[in-house]
Amino acid sequence: MNHLFPIFVKLDQVHTLLIGGGKVALEKFQALIANDETLQLTVVAKEIVPEFKQLLEIYPHVQLYIRPFEASDIENKQLVIAATNNMELNDELRKLTSLHNILFNAADKPDLCDFYLGSIVTKGNLKVAISTNGKSPTIAKRVKELLNDLLPEEIDETLSLMSEYREQLRGDFEFKVKKLNEHTKNILRHER
Repeated sequence: MNHLFPIFVKLDQVHTLLIGGGKVALEKFQALIANDETLQLTVVAKEIVPEFKQLLEIYPHVQLYIRPFEASDIENKQLVIAATNNMELNDELRKLTSLHNILFNAADKPDLCDFYLGSIVTKGNLKVAISTNGKSPTIAKRVKELLNDLLPEEIDETLSLMSEYREQLRGDFEFKVKKLNEHTKNILRHER
């Protein structure tokens, strides 16, 4: 059963710690930065692959520490992402984050995670997150490709027009929802 509750996090308001400097950590960083270049992020890694280090140079606001993880690294963090192949460290991080009420994700270790990083489709202001409940990132990637192809590029223009229309509507919440539902029931069929 899928008990996940999808949320969208404002990464510029939530300080995130990424532990690891390899290719998986690079992939996690790219996913984070693609969603918000102004994110608050600290990276801690004993070693870092050259392409990750080069990419980090483009983002001077991201703090990088090339050294082993220290328990004090989690201070003032709200999200911790472990991209290491060190199971002992991952277990230590799970315990520390639980103790301090910090949300935790360990790459490729769904049993240790409080949250998963899903595949994301972005078309302007429309963002769709896809999760397979940690079962198959490959399937999530395929669904992402499908949605990228299906959703028209014009969807962002439509979102802007709908926002303007919503602001012009007078009435209570229920009235507005009814009017917006009537107006949008065939929207995707018309955009193709």
